[in-house]
Amino acid sequence: MKTSKRLLIGLLLLTSILVSRVHLSVAKEAPSPQPIRSQDVNSPHLLAQSNATPASPASPGRVRIQEVWRRIYQMLPDLPLENQYVNRANGKVDLNNTLVSRLIRYHYYGKGRPVNYRLDWKFTLADYLGVNEPMDVSTYPGADNLKQNPFERDRAAIAKLDRKQRNALIQALVTAFSPLENASSPPTPSPAPGLPRTPLRQPSGGAQLLK
Repeated sequence: MKTSKRLLIGLLLLTSILVSRVHLSVAKEAPSPQPIRSQDVNSPHLLAQSNATPASPASPGRVRIQEVWRRIYQMLPDLPLENQYVNRANGKVDLNNTLVSRLIRYHYYGKGRPVNYRLDWKFTLADYLGVNEPMDVSTYPGADNLKQNPFERDRAAIAKLDRKQRNALIQALVTAFSPLENASSPPTPSPAPGLPRTPLRQPSGGAQLLK
């Protein structure tokens, strides 16, 4: 009986010694972390690691509406401003709420269309002319913060433009949002997450005037 106990104790001690040696061997083989030196901060390897995280989606705020609409009017000074509307919050005329700023908001936020392609701007002008996608008067830019909804007057202002003026407006919009035109600014984002994108139909009939 005593011999069996001694054998059991001996086996336990032997097992404990073997396990300890295995752990010690693994610890020796694992490389120790090397400290980062100040001269290594700008190394290509570390820069690649720091840039490995995927970029977050660009926010809608990067569409620089206030900056762009001013540039459009600099290029096309004869374009109607349509900025005579009174702000509901302060009771003052909102001079910065212009035809072009509302057109851009409708195009980008309302329809989720890219801002740097002529065809997409043609679709938007076709909406204003009533020959493409229907426009919702209740959600039109300015309906929520202006005392008078500018929807009808904006459509009338676009309708008064002839083909040459509409083409000039489209070209000015594409130019203003061009990466070359805004080389020092962030790139134009894709539509805001969660914003439904309305399928585009090819304009027919009067839309031929946009060509």
